[in-house]
Amino acid sequence: MTAILTLNTGSSSLKFGVYEDAVDPVLRFHGGVSNIGHGATLTIEGDGRTRSAAIDAPDHHGALDRLMAALRPHLAGLTVAGVGHRIVHGGLDFADPVELTPAVVEALTQLIPLAPLHQPQNLDGVRLAARMVPDAVQIGCFDTAFHRGHPWVNDTFALPRTFYDAGVRRYGFHGLSYDYITGHIAQAYPDLRHGKLIIAHLGNGASMCAVQDGRSVGSTMGFSALDGLPMGTRCGQIDPGAVLYLIDQQGMDPKDVLDLLYHQSGLLGLSGLTSDMRDLLAAGTPESAQAIDYYVFRARREIGALSAVLGGIDGLVFCGGIGENAPEIRGRIMQDMGYLGLSIDTHANEAGAAEIGAGPTRILVIPTDEERVIARAVSVALARRKAA
Repeated sequence: MTAILTLNTGSSSLKFGVYEDAVDPVLRFHGGVSNIGHGATLTIEGDGRTRSAAIDAPDHHGALDRLMAALRPHLAGLTVAGVGHRIVHGGLDFADPVELTPAVVEALTQLIPLAPLHQPQNLDGVRLAARMVPDAVQIGCFDTAFHRGHPWVNDTFALPRTFYDAGVRRYGFHGLSYDYITGHIAQAYPDLRHGKLIIAHLGNGASMCAVQDGRSVGSTMGFSALDGLPMGTRCGQIDPGAVLYLIDQQGMDPKDVLDLLYHQSGLLGLSGLTSDMRDLLAAGTPESAQAIDYYVFRARREIGALSAVLGGIDGLVFCGGIGENAPEIRGRIMQDMGYLGLSIDTHANEAGAAEIGAGPTRILVIPTDEERVIARAVSVALARRKAA
């Protein structure tokens, strides 16, 4: 059987899928490594079984090594013709899925300063997969691609224009998730296909996207994956003057500031306890409560801002680990949002229903599937190779 392997490296996790190549690839088994660096667990699901084990994965490179070793017996008898990779940053030059030749990988390496938390791990996955299945074509899919074509006012910063021309602009991220959600809406909720939607991808990494007619017109993330909402360990929106103050007045080295903003902030920094929303909800400490309060406040603020970008709102979609699995957070975000037509059906929300709204504006919970978007891109690339 011809198979497709997908690798999706997040800020604290690594997901994979093995698909049978088809017009719409068929998932055979999947899983990944969670909590990298903090008691990592490797999980493989398939054939009606779930196998989980604690592993030593202090960093993403270790997690990739362990995952690839665990996958070998499961790939026996399969011909892996293509491997698809989530690449967080495509910069100015990469939008459509592309074959990851050595020259392309080198070009993407130059973008590491724009996504230091993700891009190195993404490219490590490319190199490891190339060694494991050297005959397979490697395809990169870009998180920034969905946001190409933003209105200029959303793309630019109020800096001299030469910086915009040099690539200092708002790229937006989580594009593979938004791609999947908009495609699912077009099929399952055709009345919303051309509507004004806000999609809230809430997880360890978090952002929101304003979508109209299936296209991104605004995003809470900007030049890097730091901007916008607070995240597990990332700060979200911050006054750039505060960063200058840390360097000039507190004497912090820029590398230390980078570590602070990417690894020590967000829910972890505010709570002083954990970056995991599940643990914060259970903790009951004043600090954990304040961290949750800030998370909810910022989410509500961004919904209001994006509704202004859209000039109204027809639907709100929750996705991502928190968005899909934390009804308490969804409920708190939706409190007193009636001015936008948003109110929540408490019972439907607690039950994890697909539609949880009680007002005129639709509220949906849709599990995202970035791996399927990647697998589809690989399948298209394989079909083109066969036809050539």
